Amino acid sequence: MTYQELKSEEQQYVMQTYGRFPIALDHGQGAQLWDVEGKRYIDLASGIGVNCLGYNHPVLTHAIEEQIHKLMHVSNLFTTAPMVQTAKTLVEATGMGKVFFANSGAEANEGAIKLARKYSYDKYGKGRSKIITLWNSFHGRTVTTLKATGQTRFHDYFFPFTEGFDYATAGDLDDLKSKIDDSTCAVMFELIQGEGGVLPQDPAFVQAVRELCTEKDLLLIVDEVQTGIGRTGSLFCFQQYGILPDVVTMAKGLGGGVPIGAVMAAKNCCDVLTPGTHATTFGGTPTVCAAANAVLSIVNDEKFLAEVRKKGEYLKNAILSLGSPAIHGVRGKGLMLGIIVDEGQHSVFANKLIEHGVLVITAGKNAVRLLPPLTITYEELDEAIAIMKTVFCD
Repeated sequence: MTYQELKSEEQQYVMQTYGRFPIALDHGQGAQLWDVEGKRYIDLASGIGVNCLGYNHPVLTHAIEEQIHKLMHVSNLFTTAPMVQTAKTLVEATGMGKVFFANSGAEANEGAIKLARKYSYDKYGKGRSKIITLWNSFHGRTVTTLKATGQTRFHDYFFPFTEGFDYATAGDLDDLKSKIDDSTCAVMFELIQGEGGVLPQDPAFVQAVRELCTEKDLLLIVDEVQTGIGRTGSLFCFQQYGILPDVVTMAKGLGGGVPIGAVMAAKNCCDVLTPGTHATTFGGTPTVCAAANAVLSIVNDEKFLAEVRKKGEYLKNAILSLGSPAIHGVRGKGLMLGIIVDEGQHSVFANKLIEHGVLVITAGKNAVRLLPPLTITYEELDEAIAIMKTVFCD
């Protein structure tokens, strides 16, 4: 099937909720993809950070194949070894307490919100349920996580939302303090605002918020849906900020391509969600946890993570060295980077890069977002950089 034939059927049968780029992908290997018409691309998007091991990785594909022949799904009414192993690895690697498994980032954030409200209800009773998030944040597409998202453009059409959220300005501790009152139970933020434009938080602000939350017995929820699982050069980004959150959410890279999310809680609040208070049919199934264990067996390694940091610096410096007047900077950590261009031009450059064989995505108002597979080679990076030179410097 050609792209045009496939696109025609997509428009007929699939809800048009995405502004898709004009290609149809067919298969991949490593950090390279091919479309249905045989054109090759260097992938600097990895399914919005999901395909952290690239495509057709032998360890990941073998783990999934082996597990589906044993047991695909049994529900959470039973215990399985893959689920227990994933939780054990995450807890031992972070010093946290326990894990709840979900299916996506939005579900993980919903679970974190419920956990924070129940923690406060159990200790203080009704009326202490407000969660403060940050302007420019993104926490999901469900009715509740949309309300938690501090970007009003996502709120159109879907009123009324779940109550109990307020927004503070990132980096402004006084503004955050002004939003805290007797009804507040938690503060929730991303350490790098991905959808907001690849915007890292200031370390002093993050540490001050941690101290404030401890002082006032507010849970600190860190949304690591995009930054987690090695993306920024540490297993979780919070490990580079010198803090231990009360709750960490994750998804995307954890399964390497299969849908999985998780809520990880510290020891002070890991027993808040009790039988009957939270559940999900597909969370923590043997298949997705087998995939997660394969991913963690590779990513949860300091030598591997050091290489992610090294590749991130290499890519950042190479982009800056292009000397293009169209590029106003590169921000981010590890292999989560944003090329800063004039407002509104990020989509123009993204389309040009894709036309020339480099897959990228956009973020915020002025960032070309780069989220390559963590396993990308220097040769693949060099090829992508050469194409960037053609696009940004011509």
